[in-house]
Amino acid sequence: MTVTVFENPWLKGLFSDPEMAAILSPQRTVDHMLFFEASWSRACGKVGLFNAADAEAAARAITDAQIDLDDLAKGTAQDGLPIPRLVKQLKLLAPAAAVHQGATSQDVMDTAMVLSMREASNLIAARLDLICTLLNDLENRFGEMPLMGRTRMQAATMITVRDRLHTWRSPLVGHISRLAEIRPRVERVQIGGASGDRNSLGDRQDKVVADVAAMLGLAPTAKAWHAMREGMAEYAGWLSLVSGSLGKFGQDLVLMAQQGIDEVVLSGTGGSSAMSHKRNPVAAELLLTLARFNAVQVGAMHHAMIHEQERSGAAWSLEWMVLPQMLMATGRATATTVEICNGIERMGNPSSA
Repeated sequence: MTVTVFENPWLKGLFSDPEMAAILSPQRTVDHMLFFEASWSRACGKVGLFNAADAEAAARAITDAQIDLDDLAKGTAQDGLPIPRLVKQLKLLAPAAAVHQGATSQDVMDTAMVLSMREASNLIAARLDLICTLLNDLENRFGEMPLMGRTRMQAATMITVRDRLHTWRSPLVGHISRLAEIRPRVERVQIGGASGDRNSLGDRQDKVVADVAAMLGLAPTAKAWHAMREGMAEYAGWLSLVSGSLGKFGQDLVLMAQQGIDEVVLSGTGGSSAMSHKRNPVAAELLLTLARFNAVQVGAMHHAMIHEQERSGAAWSLEWMVLPQMLMATGRATATTVEICNGIERMGNPSSA
């Protein structure tokens, strides 16, 4: 077996999201690192910190660089992170004095992560919009059908399919709005230098930060957020809210699909190796699993907020372990929900109509 279900040769058939995996791929992450380094060289050349011609030559060489990922792995084993070895490779390809000077490893890695998060947010938001549209379509098809309302899993009073659809859809609309509020607090460039004070940039620091941010399409910041991780924790919480709401959708579908209740008919259900009559609601169950997985990871992201002084190796590297998996889980949950909505053949209780 592999360490993660998202990459296991057979389990990835259930857990993997190819679009999210492409966003989080090693090569895409390296591309983001190079984007930062090229922007850094150009910004520093523009204000005279680097020779302007060397800076432009460096930026072009960095943009076209082919990075040896195996060498990065060896460097990470030695240094605890890949950037020293990345910079060493880049300095063999470009004017060394115009590469990375004044930046630090965390600037590169945090900014690269933010660029990945921005792409992931675009993907998740688009899928949430689609899910809301599909739920609206289900309401148009089945909204007037009667459904037994249940409280504490016991029959209560009759409702309609529309009532339950509203409970599924309304939180998703809120999550889309919540993401728009969070993004300015997350999609920010990271620039601090060695100890987070930007002193190596002197009186040109504001200009460099603004220029790098503009080139990357991120917001500038008044100070580095090396040891201030509340934005990352807030974003992780949002991911868990999304997967949690979709988990509620999955939980309801599992109960509605029970034999003897039959309040929903799902296409594409799974079979059993021992009982040929079964139609297991595998996709709906997956939403539950992913929601519970993300809920557990939120605590780890809150632990990762606790940095010592100006930078922590231990807390920071915990983020690397947790956040990408939360993105994968949320991506898979949204993709699965789209599949489920497209496969619902009937909702409601026709016998009560």
